[in-house]
Amino acid sequence: MNTYKIQRGDTIDRVTKALGVTWDEFRQLNPDAVGQSAKTGKWIIKAGAVVKGAGSFQSVLEEQQSAAKVDAKGAESAKSQERWTEYTVKKGDTLWGLATYAFGTSVEEIARANNIANPDLINPGQKIRVRIPDSAENTAPQIAERSEVVASWYGKEYHGRPMANGKIYNMYANTIAHRTLPLGTKVELTNPDTGQVVRAVVTDRGPFIDGRDVDLSYGIAKKLSMVEKGVGKVIMEIM
Repeated sequence: MNTYKIQRGDTIDRVTKALGVTWDEFRQLNPDAVGQSAKTGKWIIKAGAVVKGAGSFQSVLEEQQSAAKVDAKGAESAKSQERWTEYTVKKGDTLWGLATYAFGTSVEEIARANNIANPDLINPGQKIRVRIPDSAENTAPQIAERSEVVASWYGKEYHGRPMANGKIYNMYANTIAHRTLPLGTKVELTNPDTGQVVRAVVTDRGPFIDGRDVDLSYGIAKKLSMVEKGVGKVIMEIM
């Protein structure tokens, strides 16, 4: 059985853990090394007392320190192996859309990595660094080739204004807005209630209301009998 001389500043928790004994076992083995504070009544250990334990204090302490160094090296190595990419923000991009659909990470992580104080405010041309998750981490939702989506529409209040692709919005054209699909993507939209089908092109970014997946032009909404309904489900197939 090994011994250890308690040093000033040692704590009960540190000494008992390093010796590999419980507090009750420590008191039984070393009754002369413990006492109780006259002020608080709490147990204390006496500096200078030589105590016995199940193992060598120094060897256990060195083992703990060695394990801590290994953990630190492992963390540093993992950090050095991380992969990053740089992305230039485009008109219509949102941090939420980029994090969720493009990079499979979180808004908080991108904001933290780029010192972005307001996640709702990013500007076209701004460059951001994004850590590429490992395959095991990458759980970002994938956009299916054919899926049911929630659609709304936008009309005259945006008619004649620039879109994300730099062209002027025509509310009667077969165009749609989507958060993440590449501009120029062609899709086929079907109203499941009426069977009406329209083909369209992604030209703009949106919608920016939770629960909605795509914004239709007024012209498409009219062809799909969705003007009065305002918001509804459609089948979207990427062509």
